Amino acid sequence: MKTILCFGDSNTWGYRPDGMGRFEWEVRWPGILQKELSGFARVIEEGLNARTTVIDDPVEGVSVCRNGSLHLPMLLETHRPLDLVTIFLGINDLKRRFDAAPFDIAQGAGELVGIVKRSLAGPDGKSPQVLLICPPPVKVLSALAGLFEGAIAKSGELASHFTWQAARSGCHFLDAGAIVSLSPLDGIHLDAEGHSVLGAKVAELARNILSQ
Repeated sequence: MKTILCFGDSNTWGYRPDGMGRFEWEVRWPGILQKELSGFARVIEEGLNARTTVIDDPVEGVSVCRNGSLHLPMLLETHRPLDLVTIFLGINDLKRRFDAAPFDIAQGAGELVGIVKRSLAGPDGKSPQVLLICPPPVKVLSALAGLFEGAIAKSGELASHFTWQAARSGCHFLDAGAIVSLSPLDGIHLDAEGHSVLGAKVAELARNILSQ
């Protein structure tokens, strides 16, 4: 039985774009992944609302740390041995308060890949495989327009920079924007259909990666 850690933000936690709480486990993409890989892999869901790649959040990070680079080493130790780690972050780095360029956001994601690759959290004390997932572009913003001012233009550039970081890091890569779109209800979260499509695609990739 293989073990997969899904490391992400509210789109891994399952935040509903209508603001009505959290999607059920069987609707969230890690739940879809678990269903698709039943009997082959165990899926560990580690999604945190407002999690960034490597940025300390002076607002939403006051009571709960949101910096993914500070969480990941502990989670690798907690759940090892891990066969595969998926990293699905970057949307929160687009917040206006951070003023981060698309290249910087992708580089932050690349730093997380490096944390996994330098770890001993895989089988036999080796490092786990890594699947880096670039978030889909932000196409429309409603109530969160002020928080994500400028995100629509920046997010469209993420895929090319994430692709470069994945190649540089030697990890597996998925451009989520090629298969799913963010919900027009709030512009930054996946709807139920998006979770289903993403979960099925990650399952396909994970099976191939872990069968080699």
